[in-house]
Amino acid sequence: MDGHFVPNITIGPAVVKALRPHSAKPFDVHLMISPVDLYLEAFAEAGADIITVHPEAGPHLHRTLQRIRGLGRKAGVSLNPATPAKMLDYVLEEVDLVLIMSVNPGFGGQSFIASQLRKIEAIRKEIDRQGLAVDIEVDGGIDRTTIRPAIDAGANVFVAGTATFKGGPAAYADNIAALKAA
Repeated sequence: MDGHFVPNITIGPAVVKALRPHSAKPFDVHLMISPVDLYLEAFAEAGADIITVHPEAGPHLHRTLQRIRGLGRKAGVSLNPATPAKMLDYVLEEVDLVLIMSVNPGFGGQSFIASQLRKIEAIRKEIDRQGLAVDIEVDGGIDRTTIRPAIDAGANVFVAGTATFKGGPAAYADNIAALKAA
């Protein structure tokens, strides 16, 4: 987050680079920055495995996705709540992941926007129609009550910040188990 595209500032490439030696897990980097193209190489070099961008963050989404793939990384597109699924019409075959923001990005603890379920359904239907191997990730308001409807709509990857960290470190394992059970 850059304090411009969204009203908050968070992790940059230096933090990704510092964390990379400590985990073999995939680093899925969601760039809520504009302009985004200037930072693709820095995040790839820092160790990002998946780089996800917003269509509104640069003038040429197709070119941005090609650049991400050219850097040897998986490419993702993130859609804000008001960004229509049609933004994917001519780039879906270029992406590995579609991230549906089920809140307005920038702050944790927001409530899930139920209208995004229809967007997930529409995108899953198109992915399946084209026979593509594209994950649908959902970020925002994911908890024990919202994860099942998102799965039923066609999502298969989830970001659950507040639901995971609620109650402090002693509760993390139980919170994650509850999400998995739901």
